[in-house]
Amino acid sequence: MLLSIVFFIIGIYTNIGLEEKLNPLIDGNKDVNPNDTINEKNPHMEKDEVMAKEGLAITIGKNIKEVKKEFGEPDRIDMSAYGYDWWIYNKDYNDYFQLAMENGKVVSAYGIGDNVNISPFKIGQSIDAIYSSLYIEPTVDIEAGDSVYRFELSEEDMNMRPLIELGDIHVQLYLDKFSGTVSSVRFLDDSTLLKQQPYELTYHGSLVPVKDLSEEEWTNVRVGNERQIFDIANIMRSRFDLKPLNWNDSIAKIAYLNSQEMKGTQEETQVSETKGDLADRLKAGKIQYSAAGENIAANYVDAAAVMEGWLNSEGHRETMLSEEFTDLGVGVYKKYYTQNFIAKK
Repeated sequence: MLLSIVFFIIGIYTNIGLEEKLNPLIDGNKDVNPNDTINEKNPHMEKDEVMAKEGLAITIGKNIKEVKKEFGEPDRIDMSAYGYDWWIYNKDYNDYFQLAMENGKVVSAYGIGDNVNISPFKIGQSIDAIYSSLYIEPTVDIEAGDSVYRFELSEEDMNMRPLIELGDIHVQLYLDKFSGTVSSVRFLDDSTLLKQQPYELTYHGSLVPVKDLSEEEWTNVRVGNERQIFDIANIMRSRFDLKPLNWNDSIAKIAYLNSQEMKGTQEETQVSETKGDLADRLKAGKIQYSAAGENIAANYVDAAAVMEGWLNSEGHRETMLSEEFTDLGVGVYKKYYTQNFIAKK
């Protein structure tokens, strides 16, 4: 569930909305026209014909030595809740991507920077081009040992985050329904997809186990998710020629306490039973501002997923892409997420 609220203290307008070495990856989409089909020579490929020969997709399965040789050291490493660490490459927002490293190998890759090679797709490619090129099915089956799994995609999933088989891996296409384009892409191996369970799942056999985390481990996951949400928010803003937001520790603390409190409620709400609404919380924190807004969500698998969810919800999108705001604080508690925005006086 997603909730968003924006209010302005100065002025009379109120808006409330309710409702998720880089060279090898740069300029590598030479055969992909963002306004045309994936493959102009064969514009109606079957799923078994969709292959990737370059870019992020072929990082899946590579080892640490290969990754460092190709891309260098990551700018930072963030812990995830799924047994892998995110290697973050963030030298520039246009070149931003993440590699999930588990047991010394890449098991997932996420690309959102405009220059990142996500072949056979492309950031900014039109949704019409995707659907005119590919037959995308509402079910995806996986066999692993004696177990059989089926992901079933809803109509909303098909419109905003279809799941596509790409050789022996899978790709989640995050689509911006408002601009009608590809926003970002996640490549995954079978095991990682089954750990995350991002769609409705039926199965015969046993589930892929996910380790229970200690409170200290959840704290490390929290820090990573918060930093990624901040980075991705500014990447999304840059696409619309908006100024980047500044990180604000004071409102991040307020956001974290809100996410922590959401964990104890049956339904996400922006009015805390103990601390009131956002205006009350900012006042208690002695935050000076001329305008403020908030986005909250729960049960998304991670930072990338919740950011794409917010982008596709009108109220949340308006909040994230507001020209008014100057500062952002993010608070994450397990799978509860809060963004607090302010415009400084």
